[in-house]
Amino acid sequence: MILTKEQQAILDGEKGETLAKVMKTLVMYGDAFEAEKLVPITSKYNHLVTSFGLKVMSPVYDLMQQLLDAGVSSEQQFSVDPRPLDKNVPANFLQNLVFNKFMYTKQDFYEKQLKELGLMNDDAFSCTCYMDEMGNKPKKGDVLSWAESSAVVYANSVLGARCNRNSGIIDIMGSIVGYVPYFGLLTDEGRKATWVVKVETSKKPEAQLLGSAIGMKVMEEVPYVVGLDKWIGNELNDDACAYLKDFGAATASNGAVGLYHIENLTPEAVEFGDKLIAEGAREYVIDDAELERVQNNYPVIWKNPDAAPKLCFVGCPHLSLQQLKDWTDNIEAELKNSGKKKVAIPTVFTAAPKVLEEFNKTPYAARLKATGVITSYICPLMYMNNPLCKKMPVITSSNKLRTYTSARYYTDGEILKLITGGKK
Repeated sequence: MILTKEQQAILDGEKGETLAKVMKTLVMYGDAFEAEKLVPITSKYNHLVTSFGLKVMSPVYDLMQQLLDAGVSSEQQFSVDPRPLDKNVPANFLQNLVFNKFMYTKQDFYEKQLKELGLMNDDAFSCTCYMDEMGNKPKKGDVLSWAESSAVVYANSVLGARCNRNSGIIDIMGSIVGYVPYFGLLTDEGRKATWVVKVETSKKPEAQLLGSAIGMKVMEEVPYVVGLDKWIGNELNDDACAYLKDFGAATASNGAVGLYHIENLTPEAVEFGDKLIAEGAREYVIDDAELERVQNNYPVIWKNPDAAPKLCFVGCPHLSLQQLKDWTDNIEAELKNSGKKKVAIPTVFTAAPKVLEEFNKTPYAARLKATGVITSYICPLMYMNNPLCKKMPVITSSNKLRTYTSARYYTDGEILKLITGGKK
């Protein structure tokens, strides 16, 4: 790898042993992917994936402390993934005991480290840091050092920023020295599509289901999606961005997609069109039957597949402000149709703290609360990590949560019917 004089000086220890170790780590990481150089991070803020104070993660806390003891701080302030705990989310005595005494025992300690290292503010905890309310929205062309998979794919695809699917800790190391290795999705060649996906459905495809199908097919490659603009338009408005947020999270978790292009919609597809398609790109056609096949092949890993759901999570990744409003309208209408006043299944909607703050300023908040739905800032994945919680029959419309936990997937429409006491 060719380093600049400044980069070489850091590696040689001119700014201290600790920064030299950080630089060495990044150089070794870049070498593993045959990166020829390091390039400057240009975004105003960073985002870290590691947000939870699990006792078993002591090496992370030790590393953070070494950085702090050496007087090292991040070149950028940063946001971080969601907190793992919220007393408002349903949990029985034993589940809470496990959460607080055996799992997230280092949460307060770790959050103190994050603040000392450069956390943006006390509310900077969300997997959707790029939402306007959160204040960490990169610009087109910005070079990032992120690791959260759903945020990386959104930043690359919808915002036109440039970021590889880094690992946790690599994200903060890039931010500390201000550089990342130049390879993969940072390069023009690495952003070309090696798959052309043709959407030929008879109705608007479910975002999480379509993303799942594409992710499982193309894995870590880049898809160029044709025909989706027919259903979600050619403007990146609130509805389209919310759709692509959920779609992208499914491509990233059900596969390993870090970038997708949507014809006539996403920035690079609008600018370059089919010039983004690499020579020899493969083709994948998605119609109604294909989506039905994908959903029918999801495994149900509940101990009792016929068990009645005990909890529902919606919002993985976190919901947008408009999604919270839309869900409120839909739940009220469905409850009215079924002659009920409250949801039949304990239901938690998760969103970023700043999004919830704005939501709570609207009349929708009281209306949603009246239906019995709980709003929270937590990460549902972290809740489901509790061995006592993973045994519960939990339902969700998140393909990310389905992939990583025992939660069972249903479409948004099916979830709406189930939680309001109707039949899916």
